[in-house]
Amino acid sequence: MIRKIFLGLVAIIVVLIALGFVLPADRHVERSITMDAPASEIHALVSDFAAWDSWSPWAKIDPDATYSLTGSGIGQTMTWESDHPKVGNGSQTITKIEPGHIQTKLSFDGQGTATADFTFEDAGNGQTNVTWSLDTNMREGVPLWMKPMGPYVGMMMDGMIGPEYEKGLANLKTIVEAN
Repeated sequence: MIRKIFLGLVAIIVVLIALGFVLPADRHVERSITMDAPASEIHALVSDFAAWDSWSPWAKIDPDATYSLTGSGIGQTMTWESDHPKVGNGSQTITKIEPGHIQTKLSFDGQGTATADFTFEDAGNGQTNVTWSLDTNMREGVPLWMKPMGPYVGMMMDGMIGPEYEKGLANLKTIVEAN
């Protein structure tokens, strides 16, 4: 009897691992907000990592995190180190700066990579719709043993990242509209 239960549990684990290799691994998280400011004012705060500390939700989660900046414009890189599990260690590099669009590449210290995009659309009457999105493949850039777990974690990405994006956009809106 115990052997049957054990074999049943092993079979379930094997099926779950196998499913982890075939489930969709691509994830997209997106949040938007309308700000009472022209895109150029918002763009300036997003396109320079030196300004991120004032509005980034992760800066507020761990004020003791250490940050390092190199470069400016396209290629500017921010690295961070934190003992807080919601912040961790990683780097972010600006890969594109265009009117209406900023893109960054994120690397989460051996736990994968992602692309983040900010888009700015004129909403009329001096307002701008700002969208912050993240795209990642939950199997890329992670150790082999984590690859089958990635898609399962990916199912929770919107709930983990979305609320932080909402806080960051709200912080950004407060700063931009105060000016």
